[in-house]
This record gives sequence, C-alpha cells and structure tokens, in this order.
Amino acid sequence: MILPDKNITLSNSLIGVGSKIIIELSTPQTVSSLWEKARKKCLEIRTFERFVLTLDLLYAMGLVELEDGIIKRQKK
Repeated sequence: MILPDKNITLSNSLIGVGSKIIIELSTPQTVSSLWEKARKKCLEIRTFERFVLTLDLLYAMGLVELEDGIIKRQKK
C-alpha cells in the first residue's frame, strides 16, 4: 500500500499519491483547501482517509510540515 509492488501500481500507492499532493503544495495552504484541490485532480486518492494517510507519510518522511493550521513543503 505504501510502495508499489506487483499487485499495487505506482499511482495507487501512497508514494504515488504523495507525489501528486506535493505538486499541489506549491503554495502553503490549509488541509481542507489542499483536500479540495487534490481530490479533484487526483482520482487515485478516492477517500479522505487515504489523503490523511498520505499526508502522514509525507510528514514522517520530512517532506511537509504543519504550522498554525497551514500545511507547506518542508524547506531543505
């Protein structure tokens, strides 16, 4: 589910969905506005639960941060 394998395609894995969410984070925004944008553009997300799991993965990888209710890309 996190990584693609012979049964899960890249677009259906959390890593694949995460790449699409990162693209939407070109500007910092609230989680709800990111959800609205991402679910319209990325059909693989399907549910809010999957969206949150992907955000959790991105946070655990150090790619996003949440500050004062705004989610943004982590500065490198």
